[in-house]
Amino acid sequence: MNKVLVFGGAGFLGSHVADELSNRGYDVSIFDIKPSPFLRPNQTMLVGNIMDKKAVFSACQGADYIYNFAGLADIQEATERPLDTAELNIIGNMNILEAAHRHKVKRFVYASTVYVYSSSGSFYRASKQACENFVELYFENYNLPFTILRYGSLYGRRSDNKNTIHRFIHSALTEGVVRYQGTGDELREYIHAMDAANASVNILDEKYENQHLVITGSQSSRVRDIMLMIAEMLENKVKLAYENLGLDAHYNITPYTFKPKLGKKLVVNPYIDMGQGLLDCIHEIADCLTHTQASGSIHDQELR
Repeated sequence: MNKVLVFGGAGFLGSHVADELSNRGYDVSIFDIKPSPFLRPNQTMLVGNIMDKKAVFSACQGADYIYNFAGLADIQEATERPLDTAELNIIGNMNILEAAHRHKVKRFVYASTVYVYSSSGSFYRASKQACENFVELYFENYNLPFTILRYGSLYGRRSDNKNTIHRFIHSALTEGVVRYQGTGDELREYIHAMDAANASVNILDEKYENQHLVITGSQSSRVRDIMLMIAEMLENKVKLAYENLGLDAHYNITPYTFKPKLGKKLVVNPYIDMGQGLLDCIHEIADCLTHTQASGSIHDQELR
């Protein structure tokens, strides 16, 4: 049985990828700074920091494949914390790369972004560009096989308010308003996290070795249309609000600007319908809010 180590496997996409790997019979270990709330009985949890070289090196021993989803992933947060972004995303990835090289793993899989094509994305984009270059150089200099996965706009269960769709639904349920910092005409190719996880495991096929792959949805949607879908699903009891603050961290129609390194788009078929995926997210967030309110009521009673 092949052993797979997933750095950042307690997070949104990383946990879905870890689950898909387990579904297909891989021996999965998760390395993250906190225990995963999604850990399965047949998965191993390793709590540690990617900045700890010894911990990273020890964790990588015996791994056949390594995925790296760890680091700072929110664009706005990265814009406000450039030094932390460089440290966690670049140096943290270097620690994992070096350990993968030393332990001679079969493949290093790096979670990048479609923003590497773009002039948008600020420090987040810059950190991902640097990491892609280092991954490629480790292959050229040390023959460490790789696959770079450039993800687009993700949504689904296990996300938080840093995720656009989650933020839309949460504010709709708690405030009666869906807010967006933009005009709403921006185009996105949303992909459900489970579909992205499926594609992320498919790439372990030998034909995807040393490839750059784009993982996004199969159709483009205006952000406004997604907001309207959520409003209709909630029986139009919410308002839509657009706050065009002139931010340039995100792209409008396309993330792509001219770059010499192309990535092949990996399509998942069949895939989760956007409407069904949104309904599932609404159920998850509504259940979470109900549970939180119930816990708060019990706590209030105990204080009386």
